[in-house]
Amino acid sequence: MTVVRIREGMVRVPGGTFLMGSDAFYPEERPAHRVTVDGFWMDEHPVTNAEFARFIDATGYVPLAERAPDPGDYPGVDPALLVPGSLVFRRPPHRVDLDDPRSWWAYVPGACWRHPEEPGSTLAGRDRHPVVHVAHEDAEAYAAWAGRTLPTEAEWEFAARGGLEGATYVWGDEFAPDGRMLANTWQGEFPWQNLATDGYEGASPVGAFPANGYGLYDMAGNVWEWTADYFTRHPEAAAKACCIPRNPRVLSPESGHVVGQPAANIPSKVLKGGSHLCAPNYCLRYRPAARQPQTVETSACHIGFRCLVRN
Repeated sequence: MTVVRIREGMVRVPGGTFLMGSDAFYPEERPAHRVTVDGFWMDEHPVTNAEFARFIDATGYVPLAERAPDPGDYPGVDPALLVPGSLVFRRPPHRVDLDDPRSWWAYVPGACWRHPEEPGSTLAGRDRHPVVHVAHEDAEAYAAWAGRTLPTEAEWEFAARGGLEGATYVWGDEFAPDGRMLANTWQGEFPWQNLATDGYEGASPVGAFPANGYGLYDMAGNVWEWTADYFTRHPEAAAKACCIPRNPRVLSPESGHVVGQPAANIPSKVLKGGSHLCAPNYCLRYRPAARQPQTVETSACHIGFRCLVRN
């Protein structure tokens, strides 16, 4: 497939109708249903640390992880604990209960995009790594500054599929053809055993793995990516071709409240793509159909974003 690049750093994704979602994996991906999207331009890779630094330098913007959390969003929590910081993965030394994410996640005061592991850590040698520790409003602020926007879930999934209708992965149906790793994911038993057979224990530079059919890099693994849509269940498939939704959006914050989850009072947006922390024994979500709700005020060491332009 010919890759068209006229906008600097962006790839043209043609419009079309595709089968969104999957009936074969996690319940939130169901039901598979046909959707139509118009063409757009998309960043060929996630926004990098170097690109985000230019935005910060130009605007003086302060990301959410560098601001103290609002006590009103966390009723019952000691305000003294509400200090600027972000979620950081800590690999435990042994098997742990997979029902308790606190065994591998820690809220680290001072962790942010500039200091991804802890206050003393730096971005040395990581200019081309995806920026992480960005909350949804941080991604929106960058996109507005760049004259772009965040993709809808449908646009993101259409782009990730790269023209492969119904394929399990962005490159086809076999995870590692001929033993070749095609995305930065977790190998071994999550969260304690990381074999790093793909060459990376954490995030990787953008473009370290092959592009998909549209010329887009890192549409699977590496870091999760924010979308513009609030999280809700997929609609039922249209009964007739004339009723297939075109450029669907989920704009209601009320639909994005995930009942039973921590901070259920805070709306959630859709994350797509999986990350280097996704493993078959825990989070097989490095697939185009995979999706996950994430509260909009959350930032973490495995969440980034990319932008698009519609025309």
